[in-house]
Amino acid sequence: MRIPATRFPVERFTLSNGLRVVIAPDRSAPVVGVAVVYDVGIRSEPEGRTGFAHLFEHLMFQGSENLEKLAHFRYVQGSGGTFNGSTHLDYTDYYELLPANALERALFLEADRMRSPRITEENLRNQIDVVKEEIRVNVLNRPYGGFPWLRLPPVMFDTFPNAHDGYGSFEDLESATVEDAQDFFNRYYAASNAVLTVGGDVDVETAIQLVERHFGDIEARPAPPRPNFDEPDLDAERRSAYTDPHAPLPAVAAAWRVPDPIAEFEAYLPYVVLAEVLTDGDASRLVRRLVLTDRSASSVGGYIGFMGEPFEVRNPTALLLQAHLPPDGDVDKVLRTVDEELERLATDGLEPEELERVQARMATHLLRENDSVLGRCLQMAVLEQQRGDAGLLGELPRLISEVTEEQIVAAAATLRPERRASVEVQPGGKL
Repeated sequence: MRIPATRFPVERFTLSNGLRVVIAPDRSAPVVGVAVVYDVGIRSEPEGRTGFAHLFEHLMFQGSENLEKLAHFRYVQGSGGTFNGSTHLDYTDYYELLPANALERALFLEADRMRSPRITEENLRNQIDVVKEEIRVNVLNRPYGGFPWLRLPPVMFDTFPNAHDGYGSFEDLESATVEDAQDFFNRYYAASNAVLTVGGDVDVETAIQLVERHFGDIEARPAPPRPNFDEPDLDAERRSAYTDPHAPLPAVAAAWRVPDPIAEFEAYLPYVVLAEVLTDGDASRLVRRLVLTDRSASSVGGYIGFMGEPFEVRNPTALLLQAHLPPDGDVDKVLRTVDEELERLATDGLEPEELERVQARMATHLLRENDSVLGRCLQMAVLEQQRGDAGLLGELPRLISEVTEEQIVAAAATLRPERRASVEVQPGGKL
């Protein structure tokens, strides 16, 4: 089965201050999307400042050079639009979706905070409190909070960038100063360290003029050198366990390193497909075996990347499997079964039509995501930033469809127990 590429029109240029710009017109609906992606994420945080990338994302909504606190919210929502931002391992994004006639408003808002956010003692303290409350709600007081994205990296990795808690410790957050925040902005929030994408119902020439008008006079600052976060692969199995006081049932997550998602893209793609072969839907191998046949797990999932973003992450990353177990579940049995199924796949190959079914589902999912103006803007911005190729978005369904059975089998053969890191959740809560 070969799925054709989707051709999205793309115009790319760079302003004199280094800001890379992608224009992706789509006149099918009277809406526009604007996304700004900065090349700074959780892995860029300095030691002693865990959680800082996420904290700074909050600060960027607290007013800017010409706008008071909450003005960004008011102007976007007053135009009938929506907005948000999010922090990832390798980038931080900010975005708006608005009626087409509000494009210039969105560009002004993003340019104003790229130029100078309001970093004050008051804003810093109240946003530290907001982030601490997020940690309480999403990690400390939630069943399986931080599982596995916060719990598995320190088992698999040794270096601070890859292993530390990206949500942050209360001690690190509370000790942050206005000077720290200003230094972080000066270092990472340069125009030359960002990509701006404008998509939807736009005239390309008009959009270019508006971008130049609002972003062209922002100070040029050099982008920081991009660190190399790579570290050696595991040469022996690593396991860890912890008790979750709120979890009513046991769970386990396991991960194996995969090839560099950018420098070794051709070798990496089979692992993206393999994760779906193993866990996508009731017909997948591990769901059939663990959930439907053995009943040793109540649910199974698999994906690439600790945040489940296979095409929005740099090296190193991993293929992850996670399972929730019944009350008397046996984690060792689950891991042995995973090993057996991987061995069977590596030895016997795929079943008839198994790969085509998975590829069709993956292509459908990608095409559905790409059908959204805002989704397209965000993904194009990250692809442009990390690979210099926003147009790759339209090629992904075709590339997925060209992965062969031989490549899947070879990838499965590398997922050996001695290359695996796993973390077990021991339940401390009540059903």
